[in-house]
Amino acid sequence: MVRWYHLIISAYSFWLPNDPRGSWSDFVAAWELLKFGGPTKVTGKRSFAHDAHNRQYRLKAKRALKYPPVRFNELQRRAIADGFAIAVAEGGYQVYACCIGYDHAHLVIARHERTIEQIARHLKSKASMALRSAGCHPLASQAASQTIPSPWAEGCWSVFIQETIQAGAAIEYLNQHPSKESLPAQTWSFVRQLATIPA
Repeated sequence: MVRWYHLIISAYSFWLPNDPRGSWSDFVAAWELLKFGGPTKVTGKRSFAHDAHNRQYRLKAKRALKYPPVRFNELQRRAIADGFAIAVAEGGYQVYACCIGYDHAHLVIARHERTIEQIARHLKSKASMALRSAGCHPLASQAASQTIPSPWAEGCWSVFIQETIQAGAAIEYLNQHPSKESLPAQTWSFVRQLATIPA
């Protein structure tokens, strides 16, 4: 039985549907990207981030996007955390770890009556609102009329966690992740401590 999720939500342009390393996408919706090839659907759930690939080709595809690739700075990461905190309070989610990087965020979340996809949409919605309220939305300059494009990619990626030891390993991975991006350690008010995970 699934007891927790390792949730990853990506910023716009983080992982393209035709990324040469593979993707979980069935189609390429953007014409700007389709010229770089169709979807690179894979079936595995492992990380493909460090697989060998044509990096220049991937970056060229990103430059063809409708909007500039989203990269969160420190102010934006703090606004995103504020939005996450609102969603966590509203939904009553139990979050055991959270890392907000330059172009994606990781969370370990306990199973909930809502699906993980619904939770991801809630988190992204409140984070987007917080970015707008703080005046630091990364795509504010791309607004058409009053509508600012979402800074998030569609969908989410999640790993099912069944055992406490797996949850502990995921939490430790997230706690160490900021250093991999040369970011300082992150502590967020909405994150519960590891000791509060039920056995």
